[in-house]
Amino acid sequence: MRGNGAGRWLPAFLVLAAVWGNSFFFIKVAVTELHPLQVSFGRMAVGAAVLLAALAVSRRALPRDPRLWGHFQVASVVLTTLPFTLFAYGEQYVSSVVASIWNATTPLCTLAFTLLLRAEKPTAGRMAGLGAGFAGVMVVLGVWQPISGGQLGGSLACFGAALCYGIGGAYLGRFVTGRRSEPPVVLATGQLLSGTAQLGVITLLAGVPLVDTDVAADVWWSLLALGGLGTGVAYLLLYWVQKQAGVTTTSTVTYLLPVFAALSGVLVLDEGLTWNQPVGALIILAAIALTQGVIRPLKKRAPAPAA
Repeated sequence: MRGNGAGRWLPAFLVLAAVWGNSFFFIKVAVTELHPLQVSFGRMAVGAAVLLAALAVSRRALPRDPRLWGHFQVASVVLTTLPFTLFAYGEQYVSSVVASIWNATTPLCTLAFTLLLRAEKPTAGRMAGLGAGFAGVMVVLGVWQPISGGQLGGSLACFGAALCYGIGGAYLGRFVTGRRSEPPVVLATGQLLSGTAQLGVITLLAGVPLVDTDVAADVWWSLLALGGLGTGVAYLLLYWVQKQAGVTTTSTVTYLLPVFAALSGVLVLDEGLTWNQPVGALIILAAIALTQGVIRPLKKRAPAPAA
C-alpha cells in the first residue's frame, strides 16, 4: 500500500472484482446469439466510448507520440483483440465459471513469460508455483476423463486468452505503463481505441457484420454491460485502485473473479460444477500464492550435528 488505509480503496477493489467476475456472465449471454467477433468488437467499442467520455470530462487529450501508438497496437493484440475473442469463442462450449477459472491462471502465465524474458529470477518458490499451477490446470481440465471436442477447444481457447494476458502484461509493463508523461486513463483509452480499430477490420474481413440488430433485448443489455462496465468502467477502477493500493495488491483481484462468476453462473444461468473444477481452482490459487511468496516451499531440515 502507499500510505492509504484499506478502507479507502477496498470498496473500489471489490466493485472491480464483481464487475470483472460478472463479465463472464455477460459474455455467456451475449454469445448465445452473437458471433464471438461481434461480442469482442462490441465490448471494445462501448468501453472505448466510456473512456473517451472520461477523457472529455477530465479535459485530457490523446497522446501524439507515434511510437506510443505503435506500442498500443501491439499491446491491444495480446490484451484485448485476441483474449476477448478467445473468451467469447470458448464460452460457446464451457460455462462462465470455467472460463473465469482459466482467467485465474493469468498471474502464472505472466510469471512464466517474465522468467522467459529474464525480467525476474527463477526462485524455488516461483518454480514450485509454476509446477503446482500446471497441475491445477490439469485438474480443472479433468484430463483423466473423456472430454468432448467442443469442451476441450473451449477450455484451450480460454487458457489461450490467459496466456495472451501474460504476454500482454509483460509487454505493457516494459513499453507503456512505465511512461510518466501520460496519465493512466489516457493510456487505457489509447489502447482500447487501437483494439477497437483492429477488431473492426478483422470482423469485416471475416465477413461478419459489426452490429446485429436481430437479437433479443437481453443480449443487447449484456453487451452494453460488458463494454460499459466490464471494459470501460473496469479500466478506470483498475488504475484508481493501482494508484491507491499499488500494483501488487491490485493484482490479487484475480483471485476473487471465480467467486463472483460462480455466483452469477450457478444462481442465474443454472450452470453446473463438477468437483474437479473448484478443486483445480484452489490448487491454482495456492500456486499463485507460492509464486508471490505468500506460501513458501518446505525446505529440507539439515541433519543435527553429532554430539
